Amino acid sequence: MKNLNIKIILPALLLLTVVSCKKTYLDAEVLSKYEPTNSLTNLAGMNAALAGLGAQTRREFFDDMAPIITEAIFSDVAVDGTTDKSTQAQDMNTRVTPEANLNSPDFNRIGFYWTEGFRGVRFANTIISSIGNVTFKNDAEKNAILGAAYFYRAYYYYRLVHQFGDVPLLLQDLTTSKDDFYSTKREVILTRMQSDLKFAEQWVLDGGNKGEVTKGAVSHLLTKVSLALGDFDGALTAANNVLNGGKYGLMRTRFGSTAADATKNVIWDLHRMDNKAIAANREALFLVIDRETLLGFTPNGSQVMRNCVPAWHFTNLKTPSGALQAIVDGVTAEIPLTLMYGRGIGRYRGTPYSTKYIWTDNTDYRHAPGMWMNMTDLVYNNPAIKTGTNVSERALFGKPLVDVTPANINNMFLNKGTDTIRHFFGWPHYKTFINSTNALAVDKYWSPPRGTNTDWYVFRLAETYLLRAEVYYWKGDLASAMADINQVRSRANATLLTDPSTITIGTILDERARELYYEEPRKTELTRMAYIFAKTGKPAYNGKTYTMSNFSDVNFFYDRIMEKNDFYKNQVPTISGVNFKISPYHVLWPIPADAQRFNINGRINQNKGYTGYENNVPALDKIP
Repeated sequence: MKNLNIKIILPALLLLTVVSCKKTYLDAEVLSKYEPTNSLTNLAGMNAALAGLGAQTRREFFDDMAPIITEAIFSDVAVDGTTDKSTQAQDMNTRVTPEANLNSPDFNRIGFYWTEGFRGVRFANTIISSIGNVTFKNDAEKNAILGAAYFYRAYYYYRLVHQFGDVPLLLQDLTTSKDDFYSTKREVILTRMQSDLKFAEQWVLDGGNKGEVTKGAVSHLLTKVSLALGDFDGALTAANNVLNGGKYGLMRTRFGSTAADATKNVIWDLHRMDNKAIAANREALFLVIDRETLLGFTPNGSQVMRNCVPAWHFTNLKTPSGALQAIVDGVTAEIPLTLMYGRGIGRYRGTPYSTKYIWTDNTDYRHAPGMWMNMTDLVYNNPAIKTGTNVSERALFGKPLVDVTPANINNMFLNKGTDTIRHFFGWPHYKTFINSTNALAVDKYWSPPRGTNTDWYVFRLAETYLLRAEVYYWKGDLASAMADINQVRSRANATLLTDPSTITIGTILDERARELYYEEPRKTELTRMAYIFAKTGKPAYNGKTYTMSNFSDVNFFYDRIMEKNDFYKNQVPTISGVNFKISPYHVLWPIPADAQRFNINGRINQNKGYTGYENNVPALDKIP
C-alpha cells in the first residue's frame, strides 16, 4: 500500500487500561469504584487515548448487525430484513420500549448508542480533565490535543441528542460514584458543543496521520451542530471553511489501486478498501482505520457484505422449469458468486424508495452496471444445469436470471409466497464489496466471505456539499443549494438539476440517500431536520408546518418515513407474522430503563410515547 501515512497507535488498549474500570449508571450497569488515571501524563499517552476513541468510533460500522443499520431502519431508506425472527425492530411499537432488549443483533442496537455514546463522552472527558498533567512544548501542541478531545465529545453528543433528545451533560471526568444525573436540554448541550468546536477549529490541524481528527472533520461537525441550533450563518461559515480551504476536493478522476480497471469508474475507486486512506484521496475528512495487520483490529471485520447483501444463497430460486436450483454459494464453484458479491443475510433491506425510486438517471455511476447489483444480474451457476436433462435450460448456465418480474417471481421459487423481503432487492456493490483483496479471494476470517477489516469513511467531502446545500435551503437561496447538489451529481455523472424552484429538503435527502449509503446516520439526520422544521415553522414540501409543542406527536421525521418507506406505510407482514410499523414518537428513542433504575438520586427524563414519561421533571436549561 503506497503513500499511506498511518501511525499504528490503534492500541486503544492503552486507553482501555486507563478508563475501562470506569462505569456509570449511564452505561445501564451497576456503578463500580472509580479509579484515578495516572497514565495520561505525556503526549504519547494523550495520542494513544485519542486513537482509542477512534477505535471506539469505528464500532458503529462493523460487526454483525452493525449499529449503523439501526439508524437506517428508523428512516426512509431501509428496514430490518431479518424476517426469520420475530424479535427484530420491525414492529417498532411493540419491539422498542425502555424495558426491551435494546442491544442485540437479534433485536436492535439502540442500547449500543446509549452506552457507547456516554462511554465516548467519558473517554473524551478523561483526556480533557488530564490536559494539565502533561508538559507540552507549546500551547499549539496542547490545544491540538484538547481540540481533538472536544471533537469526540461533540461527535457523541451530537448523536445522543438526536437519538434520545434531552440527556445528561457531562463536561468533566468523573472520579467518584454518581447516581444523581439529570437531563439537560438539547439546545444547551449543542450550544456548548458549538463553542468547543469553534475552539477546536482554531487548533486542530490537517495533514496528520490517517484516522486522526482533522481540521476538516471539526468544521464538518461544526456545520452539523450549527444547523441543529438553527444558526445557519454559522453553519455556512463552517462549511465554507472545509469547501473553500483548498485542502480537500471531490475525487473526479480515476485514482488508486483500481484506476486502470476500465470496467469501473471513480466511484468504485473511492470506495475501495485500499484507496480510502491514501494521500491521493482528497475527499476523506474523517476515517476510522481497521486492518488485519494492525494491532487492535476488529476481530469479526466489517461484515458489511453479510449485513447488506440479500440472502440470495438460500432463496430456493429455481430454473424456469422448477427442476433445478438456480444458484449455489460454494466458494469453489466455477462461477463463485459468493466470492464476487459476498454471502449476505439481508439485515439491511433497502426500501423501494432507496433501491428503485430515486434512481431515475441511467448515466449515474452509482447505479451503473457492475456498480449496483440487482438480483437479475446474478447468473445461473449451479453446475447441474450444464449437464441437466432439460436441454433448453443448459444454455442458462452463466446467463443472468430470467423471468424475475413482480408477476412471475414466485414461479422461480420452490414454494409460492417465499420471502422476497429478505432475498430479493438491489444493493450498491461498490460500497459493500469488502474482501481481503480487491480481486476474488476468500475472506481471511470467514468463508464464505462476509466483509473483512477495512477503513471506513465517517465524514466525506460529498456530505459537506450536501450540508451546505441544506444551509442554503434553510436560508432560501435555492440556486446555491442546487449548485452544491450538482457538485455531487456531476462527479457521479448524473444529469444536473436545472430548476432551483424544485429544490426542497426532499431533493437533498434523495441525494444523501444516493451518495451516503452506510455512511450517514440517517435517523439522526432526519430527526435533526425535524427539529429545524419544528423550531423555524418553515413549511415543508408536503405542505405541513410543525411546532415544538407537539414534536413527538406530529413531526417531519414520521411524515417523511410514511411517505417514502413502503414497508411501514403499508404495514407489510413478514413470514414470521410481524407487520412493519413505526409511530411519530419514534423521532426519539427510549431511554433504556436501567439508566433510570440505577439513577436513584436524580432523574433522566423519558421521551414521550414510552412508559415513564409521566414521571419527568423539567430538564436543566443551563450547564450544570
